[in-house]
Amino acid sequence: MSDLLHTLLAEREYLVADGATGTNLFEAGLMTGDSPELWNVDHPDRIAALHRGMAEAGADIILTNTFGCNRYRMALHGAQDRVSELNMAGARIAREVADAAGRPVVVAGSMGPTGEIYRPVGPLSIEDGSEAFAEQARALAEGGVDVLWIETMSGKEELEAAVTGAAVTGLPIVATMTFDTNGHTMMGLAPDAAIQFAHTLDAGLVAFGSNCGIGPAALVDSVLGISGASNEGDVIVAKGNCGIPEYHDGHIHYSGTPEIMADYARLARDAGARIIGGCCGTSPVHLRAIVEALDTYEPGPRPSRADIEAKLGALAAGSEALERAAESTERRRSRRRRG
Repeated sequence: MSDLLHTLLAEREYLVADGATGTNLFEAGLMTGDSPELWNVDHPDRIAALHRGMAEAGADIILTNTFGCNRYRMALHGAQDRVSELNMAGARIAREVADAAGRPVVVAGSMGPTGEIYRPVGPLSIEDGSEAFAEQARALAEGGVDVLWIETMSGKEELEAAVTGAAVTGLPIVATMTFDTNGHTMMGLAPDAAIQFAHTLDAGLVAFGSNCGIGPAALVDSVLGISGASNEGDVIVAKGNCGIPEYHDGHIHYSGTPEIMADYARLARDAGARIIGGCCGTSPVHLRAIVEALDTYEPGPRPSRADIEAKLGALAAGSEALERAAESTERRRSRRRRG
């Protein structure tokens, strides 16, 4: 069992996680609707280059290119029988980059949602979901990851299924949820309720937090909600999008600048996060700004919502900016559902 994440958390006040995978792969030639996970076999050099760019920018944690690599998501591409192959390939690419970095870099096996709705609302049982996540987790472990990183969850049932499935490996587990619907997840869970539920999971988590969502302002606000309901010793994750997603000419673009991401990183530290990185739209350039912003930074008092808005923009659910962002987020979800 790898202890690298625990070791680094014991040694350091904070760690920097990497930036985006999907949006950076679009820049590298991935077409909308294609599976990024197939590139682990078809274009491993491009995946390695992305990981290398994040490590060189200063990431302490790099996530594998396996976000949608479970049997349900891969069935959309006719690749449901390649789950083990693709997860192991993704893990090995990241492992090789991390081992060549010349310093400790944690390899985190990314595990995103199945895209299915769980009982009693939908057809999928927690048991079936757990089995799918366990299949993915075993392959990631065999490929050499240090930790399993469950991300972008929206419901209690899927979070439970993912953690239960990941636990079969004995590896440390990190989980994040996405609060993008008026300060709640798509399934109606608030940040404080989310971490309280996370505390009840039998497997236990090394860290819990928030990722993706609307933009950095809303992300920091969700971190405030999580940290406000946390227990002493909880490690909180902030992995926010690079600004607000906007839909132009058939593509989603992110409004964030390196300066915005630097402000976001410092506010996330003030809000209680110890693992800070970027999500959609975050390039190695943005990540370097996060690294530099946190270097020698002494966290200040917990920010107010006014503090967050002054640096990162509006938080109000009814604001025009957030309404546009919510529309863009739904378009992104629709494309993911279509594959």
